[in-house]
Amino acid sequence: VEGENVEIDYRWGRGHFDQLPSLAAELVRRPVAVLVASGGDQAALAAKAATETIPIVASIAFDPVDYGIVKSLARPGGNITGVSLFTSALVAKRLEVLRELLPNVSTIAFLVNPTNPAANADRKDIEAAAKSVGQQVVVVEAATETDCEVAFETIARGQAGALTIEADPLYARIREKLVALATRFRVPTIYHWREFMLAGGLISYGSSLTEAYHQLGIYAGRVVNGSLPSELPIVQPTKFELIVNLKVAKTLDIVVP
Repeated sequence: VEGENVEIDYRWGRGHFDQLPSLAAELVRRPVAVLVASGGDQAALAAKAATETIPIVASIAFDPVDYGIVKSLARPGGNITGVSLFTSALVAKRLEVLRELLPNVSTIAFLVNPTNPAANADRKDIEAAAKSVGQQVVVVEAATETDCEVAFETIARGQAGALTIEADPLYARIREKLVALATRFRVPTIYHWREFMLAGGLISYGSSLTEAYHQLGIYAGRVVNGSLPSELPIVQPTKFELIVNLKVAKTLDIVVP
């Protein structure tokens, strides 16, 4: 119970990823009993770099085994465990869903943040998926809010007929703006979380952020009570949501199968 037997000390980079290492170092110096890293892979990497001894519970979008953060999903080893949001693994699936919704679109754009550690892997995944089905894909980069506006202007000028976006902390933080841009430029866009739909998006497919953060809390509590991160398996989502806003589809003259 916060205020009785636990104190939660928050640090927030406010989208400035370069601040995360120093923020993680502050918490390590306190020191804390468990370090929870959420809001993007950059936070998990900063926490991992800050300490090899304090237990870390993190939300992770990329493959933590490929990045060498854990030894395996079942037995992470070391001092870090957490929850996989499975967002990178669904890049190809979202392309498939968008193709089913818009079968006549010849070119689909993929919006990525080049500063995201998973950007290159996500780019390769969507290009491989597109190639396997003969789909044209163009990658558009945006690392700031201003970049996003330019990206939508470029797409609207005829570079692509639809858009899928990378699961990135910046894009999640400015989701209302991204949805507004998609509406203004009439670009059919698929997102990765229901939070974009609450902002008025067209379609989303992905895991549940609410469930992921709930699991982070459960794991943090278990670590405080003595469990070792090395023995807590990386939790993978079992529930995926496909949400379509029929009202938005109608305004874009899209017939939903």
